[in-house]
Amino acid sequence: MFLSYDGTAYHGWQVQPNADSVQQRINRALTLLLGAPTACVGAGRTDTGVHAAMMAAHFDTDRQVDGPQLAHKLCRILPQDIAVNSVRPVTDDAHARFSALSRTYHYRVYMRKDPFQRYYATRLPYVLDFERMNEAARLLLAQDDFASFSKTRTDVKTFICHVTRAQWVQTGENSWRFEITADRFLRNMVRAVVGTLIDVGRGRLTVDGFRDVMSRKDRCAAGESVPARALSLVDIQYPAHIFLDTPGA
Repeated sequence: MFLSYDGTAYHGWQVQPNADSVQQRINRALTLLLGAPTACVGAGRTDTGVHAAMMAAHFDTDRQVDGPQLAHKLCRILPQDIAVNSVRPVTDDAHARFSALSRTYHYRVYMRKDPFQRYYATRLPYVLDFERMNEAARLLLAQDDFASFSKTRTDVKTFICHVTRAQWVQTGENSWRFEITADRFLRNMVRAVVGTLIDVGRGRLTVDGFRDVMSRKDRCAAGESVPARALSLVDIQYPAHIFLDTPGA
């Protein structure tokens, strides 16, 4: 299934023992509609307050499922801040997380006070050198170990990621968006990268200093993590052959 959500009210995607999460809401809805305990597996985890314009998840069921009808019914019973956009049949070995080829996140910032951006972007009340920030961002494409930007005390076995796009794009007179695509992301990675790039833009860190931060593989060397509310997962790419409704499949 492909879905979108406003993460403001949730403690991230992942089911939590004592907090509300997006995955928990989806599991309850699937269990109700399919008449049997059903749990979905997401393409990844988004942190508390992070949004998704596009999230993917898979689930297993023995029932015959009409994808468009199930998506419609899920939308009717889920809260207004979660929408299921489509449900598609896939091969038995398809996996929302491990079959994904790439994921793309956007982080939005704005410079002038704007009441209509405050919930989904971060205001930065200082001048930034975005050209220098993009110079530093290009270094991410040649990096493979992102331990410097990973949440500490994490359970991952490797900090290796392959970034294929990392760029600041101007979206308005006083607003910018950081776009980053990779095969996988570590917990807190994008927010730590953005915070460190902002240090470059403010002149608190040189481009060479940014390179040094990456090489040290130490989270304490990087900048502060920026607020979650401005971060959105916007795209996940999968190989076409896993979808059984693809023409010619």
